[in-house]
Amino acid sequence: MEKANQTHVSEFFLLGLTSDPQQQMWLVVLFLAMYLLNVIGNTVIIAAILGDRRLHSPMYFFLSNLSLVDICFTTVIVPQMLVSMLMQNKAIPFAQCIAQMYFFVAFGITDSFLLAVMAIDRYMAICNPLHYTTTMSPRHCVLLVAMSWVVSHFHSLIHTLLMARLSFCGPNTIHHFFCDVQPLLTLSCSDTSINEVLAFTEGSLVIMSPFLFIVVSYVWITRTVLRVPSGRGRYKAFSTCSSHITVVVLFYGTIISVYIRPSSTYSVTKDRIVTVIYTVVTPVLNPFIYSLRNKDMKGALRKVIGKAEQPGPSFSPNRMTSSEQAGAE
Repeated sequence: MEKANQTHVSEFFLLGLTSDPQQQMWLVVLFLAMYLLNVIGNTVIIAAILGDRRLHSPMYFFLSNLSLVDICFTTVIVPQMLVSMLMQNKAIPFAQCIAQMYFFVAFGITDSFLLAVMAIDRYMAICNPLHYTTTMSPRHCVLLVAMSWVVSHFHSLIHTLLMARLSFCGPNTIHHFFCDVQPLLTLSCSDTSINEVLAFTEGSLVIMSPFLFIVVSYVWITRTVLRVPSGRGRYKAFSTCSSHITVVVLFYGTIISVYIRPSSTYSVTKDRIVTVIYTVVTPVLNPFIYSLRNKDMKGALRKVIGKAEQPGPSFSPNRMTSSEQAGAE
């Protein structure tokens, strides 16, 4: 009888980052600029990798997939947020909200797994260069990327199905700028214990497992590099990992602070600011982080924007680039 008297919510209202119209206008300009930089920057990265044969190696294959996921990750959130602020319409249908949550979780976890795969690639290139060609073969690289996508979407599907079975009978105001797991759980009028246990156990496992792979990989990389006799050789080896380490710190530092804790400690103001960093800022920075200190990428980018460059050698997906070889020595 109690359930029969409950009214199922048909839509939610996203409060966004601010209710001040003046602040919303400059936020629209800021987030639109960052979104365009994200799409253009990551698209150029993908085009450069596809167009330059010197970049047809495992490391850049993984980077192109990371760039694609970064575009999808931000596209799930930012366009809806911009429309909401411009049209002053904060309503989002229930089904659309659940769909946004699904793709946000799926692409976020895919990002996490790809960063782990890239760490494994650096480990093999530096610590086991003689077995690099065999271990990081084209078939193995495709399997690693495919597993990253499949496991991530399966994980997201579980959370989405469990969220869809919950009852929402009011209030229906989400104190966030998109439909995330924790804000939705706080609005449910039914028992969310299963969702919270799954988020804290299985969710922590899915997020932390790639992070542990990254940490272990870099422990072995550090041990190997410190054995290199020349300071120049150590610098070259570490320089091939610096971009990846920077992205890992930005991504996991914010992700862990938001999700690896009970929902009772959820803070609206703090978590919205931190969420902006890994949903909008980090995907924008990734193209710059991976290209500024990479000579091979700089050359490919010059080629993309129309500057003349000598043709590279024939396609060899197993061949290590000059920066990779320097790190492996």
